[in-house]
Amino acid sequence: MDSKASTTATPLLNQEKPNNLPSNPKKERDFLNHVEAYLAKRDGVDKLLKISRYAAKIILASSALPETLTLTHRLKSFDSSVGVSRKAFRLGKFVQDVNALRNSSFDSNEDLVLTLIAYGGEGLYFFVEQFIWLAKSGLIDSKHSRSLQKISAWAEFIGYVGSISLKFKDLNRISEDEKCLKSSIEIAITRGNKCQEEKERLSKLCEKKLLKRLSVVQDAADALMALADIRDGDGLFLGPLSISLSGMLSALISTHKNWVSC
Repeated sequence: MDSKASTTATPLLNQEKPNNLPSNPKKERDFLNHVEAYLAKRDGVDKLLKISRYAAKIILASSALPETLTLTHRLKSFDSSVGVSRKAFRLGKFVQDVNALRNSSFDSNEDLVLTLIAYGGEGLYFFVEQFIWLAKSGLIDSKHSRSLQKISAWAEFIGYVGSISLKFKDLNRISEDEKCLKSSIEIAITRGNKCQEEKERLSKLCEKKLLKRLSVVQDAADALMALADIRDGDGLFLGPLSISLSGMLSALISTHKNWVSC
């Protein structure tokens, strides 16, 4: 889930950069160094595992392979193994939600409630996932697995409801800032100002808006998967293929976000 951030748009229209200053284009990062930095992150490896797992799930759910084929059994085994491996990456991850709550600032009671729902739900989900991993790995009795999975799914779903609500509020703020900045640029152009700095800020704001929209789509896909766990796959768009496609969409968006940020 993304942390909240408000963007102010107060352009400095009367300040122009001297023409003799050299441009400082952003240095393109070496690809292999970027890959190394990405794989050094816990989320980076986790999302690659998620992509590989849901690729296998899509193949299995599409019935493209006969049940008797050896590859089908191997894909099922791979799916199960990767699922358990991914849970290990969630050890201690609930701490980031605790810290996010501690460091959050609230503009209204509505923000306070939504933040508690978002981070509280996700934090509880990550906390319970640790015990599910212990049950699946055989350290604690597996008879508790079923009830733990239900608690985990409900916490995850509730967390995503809060997260999506917060992100829609963030999108509204970004849209307002974008309108203000566009209006300021139009005024500056009529006055004959270059306003290059404001144009760069507008470009960054549009990029931020796109990433926030992608994040909403990712949360919606993950919420759909949590709902499928709650309802045991019973319901419209909760079948194996739909959920597998949702998982792949979520994994690809998250991978892109992590790649850009690292």
